[in-house]
Amino acid sequence: MAKRILITGSNGLLGQKLVDLITQTYPEINLIATARGENRLPYAEGYEYRAMDITDRDQVLTVIGETKPDAIIHTAAMTNVDQCESEKDACWAQNVKAVEYLVEAAQANDAFLLHVSTDFIFDGAAGPYDEEAEANPISFYGWSKYAAEKVVIHSGIRWGIARTVLVYGIAHDMSRTNIILWVKKSLEDGKTIKVVTDQWRTPTLAEDLATGCFLIADQQAEGIFNISGKDFLNPYEMAIKTADYFGLDKALITQADSTTFSQPARRPPRTGFILDKPRQVLGYEPHSFEEGIAVLAGQIAAPKSF
Repeated sequence: MAKRILITGSNGLLGQKLVDLITQTYPEINLIATARGENRLPYAEGYEYRAMDITDRDQVLTVIGETKPDAIIHTAAMTNVDQCESEKDACWAQNVKAVEYLVEAAQANDAFLLHVSTDFIFDGAAGPYDEEAEANPISFYGWSKYAAEKVVIHSGIRWGIARTVLVYGIAHDMSRTNIILWVKKSLEDGKTIKVVTDQWRTPTLAEDLATGCFLIADQQAEGIFNISGKDFLNPYEMAIKTADYFGLDKALITQADSTTFSQPARRPPRTGFILDKPRQVLGYEPHSFEEGIAVLAGQIAAPKSF
């Protein structure tokens, strides 16, 4: 069992959920939260915060060398798929070089490294995928994340990889939206929205991803694990379920295909994950999409709870 856990990207959505989960449920764990710049979490109890820029090798080696974690959960990344297409150097620095520095630090301190990866390493021709499926990225973001997986796999350290899909949730002090909030606000404002029907995913509640990551790091479970939601849906179906939950007008939701939207990076049409391995090995069991909507609805009603 991991006694000391260090998280990268603690200001991000997944990072915040991990800090919440560990401080509230596992207070016996010594938690080190790290991110670039100031700590943006609304509370400072139950963990130690250290500023750490993952693209700065010296900082990574110093902070990890001084804090000596048993396990590192690496959540920080450049995840804007279109931005990665136009800013390839920044993407490679954050998504690949940073992983090389973390591997070096993990090696020097005999730490287990959990790397968070993505369904975008696949071309989306044959989803949902299991852990053995062959990668074939179709975007620069996908290539950067696949390259990072290879760095981890061939590193010689103890490692785990948590692959995930379309993460949604609400975080403190973040303007980031998600499909549920976007649909809810649009329909409440009486706007007609176009939602695609030709992309399939297993959308993942951020709290579920945090739980899956914690299970891997705590058990130091080695290998690749799919950590996602269990419902295989397209965005149109997600929008309809959101409208149903909040009692909003579904007539405002119109079907579209992805060719109607111009995006610099290609998206895999059909990903999603098979969850047999994390269920059997880790005891991972995610919420349904409807249950995920309910979690967000509760957080919207009581914003201090996240």
